[in-house]
Order: sequence, then structure tokens, then C-alpha cells
Amino acid sequence: MNTEDIKKFIEEAWANGGQDISETHKNAILITIDLLDAGELRVAELRGGKWVVNEWLKKAVLLYFRIQGMKTWELPPFEYYDKIPLKNNYKDLEVRVVPPAVARKGAFLAKGVILMPSYVNVGAYVGSNTMVDTWATIGSCAQIGKNVHISGGVGIGGVLEPVQASPVIIEDGAFIGSRAIIVEGVRIGKEAVLGANVVLTASTKIIDVTYNEPIEYKGYVPERSVVIPGAYTKKFPAGEYQVNCALIIGKRKASTDLKTSLNDALRDFNVSV
Repeated sequence: MNTEDIKKFIEEAWANGGQDISETHKNAILITIDLLDAGELRVAELRGGKWVVNEWLKKAVLLYFRIQGMKTWELPPFEYYDKIPLKNNYKDLEVRVVPPAVARKGAFLAKGVILMPSYVNVGAYVGSNTMVDTWATIGSCAQIGKNVHISGGVGIGGVLEPVQASPVIIEDGAFIGSRAIIVEGVRIGKEAVLGANVVLTASTKIIDVTYNEPIEYKGYVPERSVVIPGAYTKKFPAGEYQVNCALIIGKRKASTDLKTSLNDALRDFNVSV
């Protein structure tokens, strides 16, 4: 069964509302999950320099939930009751997983990935030599590049519905500071540095304050930007209040090694976060 055949069966099952799925369609769904798990297919990928969402793969993940039955897994003294099995064979994958880290089947982890106690959901893609630190979460279908550092407590949002919605994308070499939250399809450019507690949604203002006049972005942090939490004043009927935003305070310097600490990167701009 080639990719076009698989896609056709997924679209047929989706058009049927996921009802009365035949064995052929179930097989196509299971093959799709295996291909996502192996990194041979991706929910979003670069084509011609632009990120493109493969909606049919998100449909396959949603259909996977439909056809899977609940099952008990026992890892004494722990017990789990869920539909989606966990990844395994980490030694063969050359992925380091520290207990009690969890990655679901259908999530791809490339060679050299390190999972501290953390969580990676189905459909996600994590590139080579990326660190996912303690209590960080990688949501469904999120796309994480290679050599990325996801610090402790970071929340990378997942997205399955609507199927046309873009997932969160963290490009190669980015450094995401502790307790940062990135959701609603925000894209972080290559080698960008986010300070601790930066919160980015699709509507969050990302303001470059390094020029005489501010430059505003939404949903995208440019490559090599150094970003910290900020606030701006907004008028409401009840008065003026501070609203959260993110501030681009400079660019990562060429002299900064890719494996530098977040504190070192921010120290270049006399900022302590």
C-alpha cells in the first residue's frame, strides 16, 4: 500500500464520519501511525521554504482514537488505562529516556533525543539531539527541530482539531526557557532564544524593540531572536491595564555557541531572567 493509497483510505474513512470503518481502512490508519512513529511521514513539513500542514495525517490520528479499544498496562506499581500504546525499543532508536518520561506511539523521536521525565504526544516530531527537560510537554502534532533545548516545565501546545490548523513549530537550534508556553500554531525561528515564562499564543504581540520604532509580529518569532516576557498598556472600559506580550531585545550573537546556556545568551543584553 503506497502513500497515495493510504491517504485515499484515510480520506474515505474521514468522509464517513469514522463510522463502520472497514478492515482495509483500519489497516491504512495503523500503517499511517507506524509511519508517523518512524518519522517517515510528518504532520507538517517544509516545502519550498514554507511549512505545509498535511491535514490527512491529523485525520488519521483522530481516526486512530476511534478504532483503538481501551487497555490496561501494568508497570508495577503503576497502572495505565488508555487507548494509545507507548513507544518502545529506545535502545535501538538511540534515544535516552529517563523514568518516568512517556512518549506515545505515533510520536517520532530522532537519534540522540533525550527525554527527561516529560511527555510527548501522538503525532509529534522531535528532531535529532534535542533535549526535552523535566516536566516539559510536547503536544499532539507539534514539530520540534534538531538541536533544540526544551527547558523544564515548558508547555508546547498540541493541535488536532480543526484539522487545517497549524501545529506549533520549533525550528532547529532554538532554546526555550523554563516554564515558557507556546500554543496555537506559533512558529519559533531557527536558533531563537526564549527567556523563562514567555507565553506565546496566536494573538500575543511579539514586539521587536531593538529599533527606533517597534516592529510587531504575531504567531512568529524570527530566527536568532532573543525574547523575554513583556507588557504593554491597553485601554478598557474600566480603565488602563497591562497586557502580556513578548519583547525581542536583540539577536543571538555569532559568538554564542549553539549549546550555550540561556543565561549566557541573555547576559549579552544585560537581562536576567
